[in-house]
Amino acid sequence: MFSQLETIKMQVRALRAYSLEPYRASIKLNQNENPFDLPPAVKEEVLRRVSQRAWSRYPEFVPTSLLKRLGEFSGWPSSGLLAGNGSNELIQALLMVTLARGKRVLICEPTFSLYRQISTVLEADVHGVQLTPQLGFDVPAIRRSIREAQPEVTIICSPNNPTGCVISDEDLSLLLSESKGLIAVDEAYHEFAQHSVAGLLAEFKNLVVLRTFSKAMALAGLRVGYLLGDPDVVREVAKALLPYNLNLFSQTAAEVAMEMYATELRPLIEAMIRERERVFVALEKVDGLTPIPSHANFMVVRSVRDPKQVFEELLDRDILIRDVSGYPMLSDYFRVCVGTPRENDLLITALTEIGAVARP
Repeated sequence: MFSQLETIKMQVRALRAYSLEPYRASIKLNQNENPFDLPPAVKEEVLRRVSQRAWSRYPEFVPTSLLKRLGEFSGWPSSGLLAGNGSNELIQALLMVTLARGKRVLICEPTFSLYRQISTVLEADVHGVQLTPQLGFDVPAIRRSIREAQPEVTIICSPNNPTGCVISDEDLSLLLSESKGLIAVDEAYHEFAQHSVAGLLAEFKNLVVLRTFSKAMALAGLRVGYLLGDPDVVREVAKALLPYNLNLFSQTAAEVAMEMYATELRPLIEAMIRERERVFVALEKVDGLTPIPSHANFMVVRSVRDPKQVFEELLDRDILIRDVSGYPMLSDYFRVCVGTPRENDLLITALTEIGAVARP
């Protein structure tokens, strides 16, 4: 008997949907968010500007004002910029215009699972290169895979989610020189590394950089991302975006956040970097735990106890972290993101109390 599911691609039906379990806790350290809300001065200016606009009208078809501000903020011409409903939309658009059955994509794993999921839906061949045992990028292995597979797209998340490792400009330059395809660097967390590979854009036309306002810029609730690349490439990627993909409120908030970045947001980012280092040092002292150095606003922690058990015990204490033990290479790990100083103190205390008990 015919089933409507037969109209769905088999590889899609075999996929597990990207999702997040609906756990709730007062201390939420599982989604790599900025624990500090958008400062009141920024919110008030956004509301003032939005209230002066007619909500019954569409925003600009091309968000000229936002792209101009993004160009000034990033140091890259607006003709090489795209704005999207979060960087995830732009990742999807990039893969839509490059991948299809028989096309190849290269990813470094463990990493953000959405890369593999979207590529699989598009029927591309996904080639995975594992990180080193120290959870850094295995550049020689990536170079070999690029030479052998000749991927249309190579995706590098730097700082990488969930491990926090970064790729150097020198290593990335080698990969860009040897690749005939595009190399997309997802810089969702670059502010916490205090470095960007965007300086290589002028030299390499096959480099694409993706960024978001969801993390360091404290706009996760409004979903704003942007893409930087060669204008010819950007023009093609834009064809995969829906009209008016970014609403007026989000556009306005992104503009104000950039304008007030130095005075309102950068101090919060610097505070999060200090807290990351403090949490790392504290967890290093806990028996049974081994935190991995990170350049993001999170870190993975190796545990002698089952990470799922650590997750449950922290949840019992009203602290929500991310169990990443199902990722490749991370069966003994969980991930924590940086919270407020108070939240971090409670996390450190809880892990100190439960971390030293050996796995039964």
